[in-house]
Amino acid sequence: MPQCVRDLRLSPKNPSFLLNTVDGCLPSDLATGSTPEIEEERRLLYVAMTRAKDHLHLMVPQRFYTHGQRGLGDRHVYAQRTRFIPNQMLGHFDNCAWPPPRAAVGSGTRPAREPVDVRERMRRMWGVRKA
Repeated sequence: MPQCVRDLRLSPKNPSFLLNTVDGCLPSDLATGSTPEIEEERRLLYVAMTRAKDHLHLMVPQRFYTHGQRGLGDRHVYAQRTRFIPNQMLGHFDNCAWPPPRAAVGSGTRPAREPVDVRERMRRMWGVRKA
């Protein structure tokens, strides 16, 4: 099984999922030094897309988490779709998201929520009595 787009040139496998089709990955940050390098990256994406026989899923993550943070950290950078698929081409693709947006789940109306007394919850949590 090919592990990267460059391996696809040598492999007849059918890649049905192409991960990280975002700038920085396709084209790679390391290959944007010159026009020939960028054109090689464009060609690699074309090869990967045309090798799929039945279905092709281009995975575009919304964000990437940064390294060097605590286990529950939420530091991230937003990803941008690859420059090789401009807005004019989006009509040729089906756009889907997982999990489905909340508006698409259920009836589309939110149930009413009870107000939360944060002060009282904190007092109970810490065992503090009202003064």
